[in-house]
Amino acid sequence: MTAFFTLKAGELVPAPHARGPWSPDMLHGRLLGGLAARAVDEHTEPGFRAARLTVDLFRNSPLLPLTVASTVVRDGRRIRVVDVEIGSAHGKVARASAVLLKESTQPPGEVTATPAWDVGPPTGEPVGSGEWFPPFELWQLTQWGEPGPHRAWMRERFPLVEGEEHTPLVRAALAADFASPISHFGTAGLQFINADYTLTLSRLPAGPTLGLEGTGHVSDDGIAAGQCTMHDERGPIGFCVVTAVANPGDRLAR
Repeated sequence: MTAFFTLKAGELVPAPHARGPWSPDMLHGRLLGGLAARAVDEHTEPGFRAARLTVDLFRNSPLLPLTVASTVVRDGRRIRVVDVEIGSAHGKVARASAVLLKESTQPPGEVTATPAWDVGPPTGEPVGSGEWFPPFELWQLTQWGEPGPHRAWMRERFPLVEGEEHTPLVRAALAADFASPISHFGTAGLQFINADYTLTLSRLPAGPTLGLEGTGHVSDDGIAAGQCTMHDERGPIGFCVVTAVANPGDRLAR
């Protein structure tokens, strides 16, 4: 399998299939989130777990080599905070921040929890998606253009970086970007492009297959906010929130 990036002389060189759906020469924003998670993993140790990852996608990036730098800005007894910057020859293209929390004993008592899906793991062959065939396996539980909430299972096809296997955090970060179409796709197609996403996790995914369920969408004056619940095959693991701006000239139709 051909990875999305090859590491050469300290730079991550993207492969052609690292392109996104909006333009043939634009890097897919989901991969920036994956690279950010990869950098956060370097600061993880037994007993600490990534509980929140926020990725700011503030600049479109052509298919150019990338550099990734990370810094621990807070290293406490129970909380560790990591900042990540991603850049290319065109300057900074994304940034991220992560909160890692110390594992401990689960407290007593009951809290109303998000229920597990009423569907099982994906079966059958994955499907494509319009003019752009996604570089991940996709099983739609609802069809684009139909009333929501939209739900889908997904699984990665390719490694993120050549010679490396996906870590659980990287898998979750790659899947989290898909919260934008899940929450923003409407009867006229996908007319919003997300500017960021925040992934929150109570635990890391237990396997390679992840599910997203749209649980909210609001939009006014060309600005949208959406939210999704993320599942693995054992049950819900966290939430993802995205903000997006109207992009009707380059919309993705169903």
